[in-house]
Amino acid sequence: MAIEITRAGKNALILETPVMPAAGTFGFGDVYRDLINFEILGALVTNPVSYEPRNAAHGVRVVRLDSGVLLHTGLPNLGINKVLRKYRNLWGMLPLPIIVHLIATTPDHVRKSAARLDEEEGVDALELGLNDDISLDDAADMIHAATSRSEKPVMVRLPTTDTMRLAKIAIEEGASTLVACATPRGTARDPLTGKMISGRIYGPIMKPMILRIVAQLAEKYPEIPIIGSGGIHSPQDARDFISAGAKAVQVDTLTWIQPHLLEHIARDLGGWIVTRENGALPDEWHPSMGDTEKKRKADTGYDEDALLDELRR
Repeated sequence: MAIEITRAGKNALILETPVMPAAGTFGFGDVYRDLINFEILGALVTNPVSYEPRNAAHGVRVVRLDSGVLLHTGLPNLGINKVLRKYRNLWGMLPLPIIVHLIATTPDHVRKSAARLDEEEGVDALELGLNDDISLDDAADMIHAATSRSEKPVMVRLPTTDTMRLAKIAIEEGASTLVACATPRGTARDPLTGKMISGRIYGPIMKPMILRIVAQLAEKYPEIPIIGSGGIHSPQDARDFISAGAKAVQVDTLTWIQPHLLEHIARDLGGWIVTRENGALPDEWHPSMGDTEKKRKADTGYDEDALLDELRR
């Protein structure tokens, strides 16, 4: 399966699986390596990176909600130069494309960061994250700063505010892909301290709102690939975004709760799921098993699940 998630061009990005982690949920490729088979994923989207270093937010950073969670992190990172020095060798060894998420701070910082990323062989694309309250003029300046200094695809992650007009500007300024969307901001009272905390809202409740935005974008701007992101917690959630017009999906907080389900979603949309064979016993099949795993068991005669069952007896 080949999925082109950027507009056609010299450096178009083509994935084998239309599933990837969302920015801020998967680190820089140095975590989850013992929990998830990276070869099953379509790409890796890094944690947000800025031109200059940023510190973590002070005080309460997580507030539990009835229908999800509110997070306030401050987007801490080492800055573009230190991040590249620390992770470039790792990215070169990983078996999937690397998409660096770049925080849109100032046009000058975006321009310099895009130029640095364009030089990196281990980076396949950059994803520019726009601020929720950004003006149309500032958005145009930020996107132009990235696209003018990078021959690699520039994906633009849109906010949930003024999304349609920002999408139009992103297309006009040369964006290769639209990512819809960054989850909206909200405010909640921390039950432990009693303080009001602002941050981004995550959880299944986000899916209906963002799914509607994806469908609207796909209908209005069919010329540009769209990646759906927000509220995906099952293979069916991901399939709903594809049905709405998305070329691929990004999975966010589910990775923190049940990381193996990210691989399950990737297997499902990537066509790796094996259906139960006629007459098979229940312990001969499980939902996440793919063709490669099935072949390995057949070739080696080694079945870890069966061995564990034997040890439990």
